[in-house]
Amino acid sequence: MDYQYILAEKERVSKFEGSGERRREQVGHVAVLTMNRPEVLNAMNRQLTEDLHDAVRQANADPEVGCIVITGADTAPRVPAFTAGGDIHEQREDQAALNAGSLTLEDMDTRSARRQRGGYELSASDKPVIGMINGLAYGGGAVLSSSLDIRIGSDAARFRFLAAAYGRINSTWTLTNQVGWPQAKELLFTARIVEAEEAYRIGLLNYLVPVYRLRQKTMDIATQIATNDTPSVIGIKRLLLRHMGGSLEQQWANEKDFTTNELRGTLAEEAFPDFLARRGRPVGG
Repeated sequence: MDYQYILAEKERVSKFEGSGERRREQVGHVAVLTMNRPEVLNAMNRQLTEDLHDAVRQANADPEVGCIVITGADTAPRVPAFTAGGDIHEQREDQAALNAGSLTLEDMDTRSARRQRGGYELSASDKPVIGMINGLAYGGGAVLSSSLDIRIGSDAARFRFLAAAYGRINSTWTLTNQVGWPQAKELLFTARIVEAEEAYRIGLLNYLVPVYRLRQKTMDIATQIATNDTPSVIGIKRLLLRHMGGSLEQQWANEKDFTTNELRGTLAEEAFPDFLARRGRPVGG
């Protein structure tokens, strides 16, 4: 599907397992979604946001796709940017329309609810979503980043959770799950810049690599995910989300129920063909 502000590609990936005659190729596909407004540092206006949310839904509905990657278009020669956040010019236009009476507060609330629901759906995406953080992620860009499962950043990456500086509130339900409560509170209260090295140290980045290795590292991780058993990966993510805030016993019960009633594990013959080909013995022997 073509989008106005998102470049959506499906990339075939593979890895090899085993050796010799038992060497086999595992094939998967990764959806790579690029926010494409480089002239404004990939700022997220309504159309880009809706495009992105729809592209994630489409990737989840595609049985070939096992992993999703989100990144920003190259903004050279300007500062490298994943996304500079919300489009302030569009927000000002909305405020002018509100003041002029051509836009109602209810209209604004409806738009906001739609955007927020799309953000939740992205965070709760069935398939893992990796952020390829190729530059600054400020405001809405930081919010988006904190909603993703894995973040891989270049040394140009930096974050700023700006809401408190501008009389807003966000990221209270996402950032704590990435860096923990004490660190999340400090970042949200201060709205300060977090440089790449610190972001990696506190867990806001899973990996920190030089710019020239960013895509390779991201696709390496995406390939490992996409070539695994997709229903199992989806089940793991659903359970991890279901576990949030639950007791240890409830987490155990969730997993037991899921693996009994929703996704039973593969049996030995299907799960370990390479091992059985090397060291198998007759059943009952």
